[in-house]
Amino acid sequence: MKDQTIIVGAGLGGLAAAIRLAAAGHSVLLLEKNQRIGGKLNLVREQGYTFDTGPSLLTMPWVIRDLFAAAGQRMEDYLHLDQIEPICRYTWPDGTVFHAWQRLPQLIQEIERISPHDIHGLFRFLAYSARIYAAVADNFLLKPFDGISELLTPRLLRDGPQIDSLRSVDAAVRAYFRSPYLRQIFNRYATYNGSSPYLSPATFNVIAYIEFAEGGWYVRGGMYELGRALLRLAEELGVQIRTSTTVAEVLRDRAAACGVRLECGERIPAARVIINADPRYAYAALLPDHERTARRLARLEPSCSGYVLFLGVNRTYPQLAHHNIFFSADYPREFQAIFQKGVPAVDPTVYVATTCLSDPQHAPPGHMNLFILVNAPALGSRVNWSQEAVPYRDLVLAKLERMGLDHLRQHIVYEQIWTPHDIQSRYNAAGGAIYGLSSNNPFSAFMRPPLRAHGLRDLYFVGGGTHPGGGIPLVLLSGKAIAERVAADSAKKSLH
Repeated sequence: MKDQTIIVGAGLGGLAAAIRLAAAGHSVLLLEKNQRIGGKLNLVREQGYTFDTGPSLLTMPWVIRDLFAAAGQRMEDYLHLDQIEPICRYTWPDGTVFHAWQRLPQLIQEIERISPHDIHGLFRFLAYSARIYAAVADNFLLKPFDGISELLTPRLLRDGPQIDSLRSVDAAVRAYFRSPYLRQIFNRYATYNGSSPYLSPATFNVIAYIEFAEGGWYVRGGMYELGRALLRLAEELGVQIRTSTTVAEVLRDRAAACGVRLECGERIPAARVIINADPRYAYAALLPDHERTARRLARLEPSCSGYVLFLGVNRTYPQLAHHNIFFSADYPREFQAIFQKGVPAVDPTVYVATTCLSDPQHAPPGHMNLFILVNAPALGSRVNWSQEAVPYRDLVLAKLERMGLDHLRQHIVYEQIWTPHDIQSRYNAAGGAIYGLSSNNPFSAFMRPPLRAHGLRDLYFVGGGTHPGGGIPLVLLSGKAIAERVAADSAKKSLH
């Protein structure tokens, strides 16, 4: 069908775009190279254990409600969200433990326990980060964006100083908190988009505000239930979905995208093509006439990648919460290793998710499922993961044992390792970078490939590699922005 829209990649951005376009009356064909939809939001099920493989926390749930409403449905008829308390358990090498409660009285009690003079700093920080949110939400997060020229408005000039883009996340955090423990907690939010708190602009303190103000949520049954719900909604709207279908090339005609060629040789015509994959991969692999753009994007700094362990253990650790962070002793040194030296940290911060505490069916009785994630440099560094994967596994597990998970290695009955190579190959993520480009300078947000491809009409990008960035709500918002762009471009065509 020549009037149809083809979407390459069935991650959350592709699904969101498909749903909104289908709800608006478009014919949509969604092509996914993997056997399952969802992109990085996916799962592993083995030997009685279930693991979420990607996002493990949901913020801004109203974005999902808005997506379902656009299709005339209620989110609650498809999904159930649970607010997790505490949202995270933090542990330091010296034995200090902090529970980040979402309920304000408990949170204040925790801060008072380790740093009473920082209670006032918390409220000042939340007021400061709320101003950032007010300044960026309408201008940047919630509207389509194809370049910095679209932000040069009177409102930006008025609100620009509120964005706080000229100092780092860490510099701003230090202005509000004295405790090194609280500073490390609030610096961690820069890693939500794969960046360093010592390099990324203080604008990204908005991430902490969103989590504290709007809460952190878990999708009952596992985060992959969100993917299943969106798949169901898309199919109800008539979206055609083909999995295990690899696109080899975007077809062009007179400087416009006109369809795709599959790896098997099949050609499918389309009125427009939307790519839900890392634009760096797309320009290099799917658009052979755009080598210059591919080279330019390849020179930009990628976000960090990840080193992942999926562990099934035949015992329980009562001290674990649903989300856990085991901090490094030297946070600046950790990020210097990843972003400046291009090597894994010798003392990494380790994230552990145990979804069986919220969904007991995710592990056999008396067992636990441990999803372990460590920030790692993107590919292109000096790391030979084929040689380093197992030694680094031993380093990470030894650290967890030192920090309270006694005899962990003796209780592992199921194990799988993913390195940045696996992330790259599974999701066409250039260099294994989880979040596309890093946000390690004040202009990074404006250097992301735009929603519309430059120099090629009827070609669009959606997902974490484009505007407004990575993470579930932002990726879903990119689907909304694409639907608005397509509607505007279609209206222009009808006038000619």
